[in-house]
Amino acid sequence: QVQLVESGGGLVQPGGSLRLSCAASGSILSINVMGWYRQAPGKERELVAAITSGGLTNYADSVKARFSISRDNVKNWVHLQMNSLKPEDTAVYYCNLANGPFAVNFWGKGTLVTVSS
Repeated sequence: QVQLVESGGGLVQPGGSLRLSCAASGSILSINVMGWYRQAPGKERELVAAITSGGLTNYADSVKARFSISRDNVKNWVHLQMNSLKPEDTAVYYCNLANGPFAVNFWGKGTLVTVSS
C-alpha cells in the first residue's frame, strides 16, 4: 500500500503564489509517475501536472508557464510551485501516484486552494 499526504493549500490573492507538497510512503516502486490533479466545484477532476521517476514532466495547458512540478526521488516527495494564481485555479488539489509499470493509482485526501481577493 501507498500513503500520500498533501500540504500547503490555503487562501491566496490573485497573482500570488503557493507551494503544494506531497509526501509518499509505503510500497513505492522505482518506476512511477507522481502528479497533481484538481477538482473545482461542479467540475470533473483534471490533471494539473505530472512528473515521471525519470524527471519527464507534463502540464495542463491552463497552467503552463505558471506552475512547476518537481520531485525528490530519495524522500519520495513531489512539489507543485504555483505562481500567478488566478481565481479559476481554485479547487481541491489531489496528489496522485501511478505506481509501477501497471500504473496502479493511489490518491491523497486533497488540499484546498482558494484564490480570491
